[in-house]
Amino acid sequence: MSKYILFNILQVLVVMVFSPLAMGVLNRLKEIVQSKKGPSIFQPYFDLLKLFQKDEVIPEESTWIFRVTPYIVFMAPIFVTLLIPVLTSYPLFWAFMSDMVGAGFVLALGGFFAVLAAIDTANPYGAIGASRTRMVSFLAEPVFLIVFFTVSFVAGSTIPYIVQQKWVTPISNFFEPSHILLLFAFVMLILAEKGRIPVDNPSGHFELAMIEESKDLEYSGVGAALMKWGGWMKFFVLMIIFSNVLFSPWGLANTLGWGSVLLAIPLVLIKVFIFILFLVVIESSLAKLRLFRISEFLSAAFVIAVIAMLASIFE
Repeated sequence: MSKYILFNILQVLVVMVFSPLAMGVLNRLKEIVQSKKGPSIFQPYFDLLKLFQKDEVIPEESTWIFRVTPYIVFMAPIFVTLLIPVLTSYPLFWAFMSDMVGAGFVLALGGFFAVLAAIDTANPYGAIGASRTRMVSFLAEPVFLIVFFTVSFVAGSTIPYIVQQKWVTPISNFFEPSHILLLFAFVMLILAEKGRIPVDNPSGHFELAMIEESKDLEYSGVGAALMKWGGWMKFFVLMIIFSNVLFSPWGLANTLGWGSVLLAIPLVLIKVFIFILFLVVIESSLAKLRLFRISEFLSAAFVIAVIAMLASIFE
């Protein structure tokens, strides 16, 4: 039992330590594609260190929501990490506390409080970005539900560890039409949920055009550090779910030995790096959509998810 708890702690540490690196690699590769020099891949670590050393300024108009939100945003991905297969293919100590639907609600809870905090400051730009964020979330949440329903139809469960085993054995399950369509829908969800191109441009800092980044405008010091770190961990967790549960469920530790668990760390990072390369191709090939075209993008994801569910029923 103690080994299961230690492995769970190790999974949390992997997400906490490597999520800034994943964002640094993504930003660096995008700059290289655009023929720019760009920052170091370790720049996110320097940013966190700088923010933790700065004083925190809290708007006078804000309430307890503004103060509590950074901690909720920071803790939500850590809780989800306890539920998903990050390093092991067998369930760990807290694996059955919730399923993929519950994990989605926990991640959405952090986003919900971030929106409330943006409005709580009485900054008009925060409220504009918050309303746009809720619009995207309102369109994305039905797609999440359809994706989870499809997973339950295909795998017979929404527990991430059971779903991961469904695609591993036999391997023919991996090439089912419903599974391929599910991958496309989930990638579109990740792009929308984390404000990536074509839905949003995370490198743009024009207040009237911001969606995802506008929620952090009023934070400074420790609050800003926790908001950024929590956002990076959420992005890393979504990539882990896509890579380890749906796209490439192989390479995880299947024994209780420390050697196999530690060996899974570089293998998981390689899968995350491949997904980052895929994102770089997407973001370098497409332009940002106009605000009211985002609904068409997510409607397409919804239709793909529905077709995947119907294909799973009639296979």
